[in-house]
Amino acid sequence: MSLDYIAIDFETANYYQNSACSVGLVRFVDGAAKDSVYSLIHPAKMYFRPDFIDIHGISYDDVRDKPYFPEVWQTLVEPFLKTDADKPVCLVAHNASFDMGVLRACLDYYGMPLPNIDYVCTLKIARKAWPDFECHRLTFLAEQFGITYDAHNALDDAETCGKILALAAQELNCSIEALLKGNINSFC
Repeated sequence: MSLDYIAIDFETANYYQNSACSVGLVRFVDGAAKDSVYSLIHPAKMYFRPDFIDIHGISYDDVRDKPYFPEVWQTLVEPFLKTDADKPVCLVAHNASFDMGVLRACLDYYGMPLPNIDYVCTLKIARKAWPDFECHRLTFLAEQFGITYDAHNALDDAETCGKILALAAQELNCSIEALLKGNINSFC
């Protein structure tokens, strides 16, 4: 039986958590990326802070004709999260309080039910695995481990996050399953 986890990352248009403008998800099986999905999202309120555009490069013009969160959730994300009935979904995010906050805010804004998912924060795990590192930002960790990626691209951030989890399991000399179980949080 393989161990699956799904790394997720959101980018937002502004400081409001319901302003998701992109989402990336990568499925990992036994620590290796297997498949992925990505979508731009039309934010609930179409306001982009210029400094946020500078960070992720997504602007009004990029998302004005893109689907709103409910359509992205129902047609892309939910189907991707489906696993065998006996396998619970475990999401992995770097600074999971941000990404889970965005997910919750978007679901709440549109009156959608909260999914029954668990999640793990790789920022917290990285702090345990590498306590002597000067910081634990995803970009810093990627640099330390020679992972080249496009920072603040939701799909690349998600894939890098999933790789960091596998590296942390190696560093802590434990299985990915043990690492997930020892750090699980419930979304509901």
